[in-house]
Amino acid sequence: QVQLVESGGGLVETGGSLRLSCAASGRTFSRYAMGWFRQTPGKEREFVGSIINSGARTDYADSVKGRFTISRDNAKNTVSLQMNALKPEDTAVYYCAAALSSYPLRVSRVYDYWGQGTQVTVSS
Repeated sequence: QVQLVESGGGLVETGGSLRLSCAASGRTFSRYAMGWFRQTPGKEREFVGSIINSGARTDYADSVKGRFTISRDNAKNTVSLQMNALKPEDTAVYYCAAALSSYPLRVSRVYDYWGQGTQVTVSS
């Protein structure tokens, strides 16, 4: 069992930055690939990015590539999402998720555990 708790959301102006963190419980965090997804009302949950269990490989949605960076610290059971050059269209609830499978990490149903989400609002 893994429990995930996101933090770091908030209100930021266009062009600003935010850093989201996801803290995981349990001693098996390093076994899990981690993903970040986002969702706006009336839309399906959207893949943002992922990082494999070792941290050696990351993947990003085209909409955030070059602006967002995922990192993890297996010693601290945390994964982070650094978001730069934010745009109003990045406004959403952001979720972190954990998956024992490492493929395909762009698909939400692959993930076994989800956090409760944190709101990110980018003002224009």
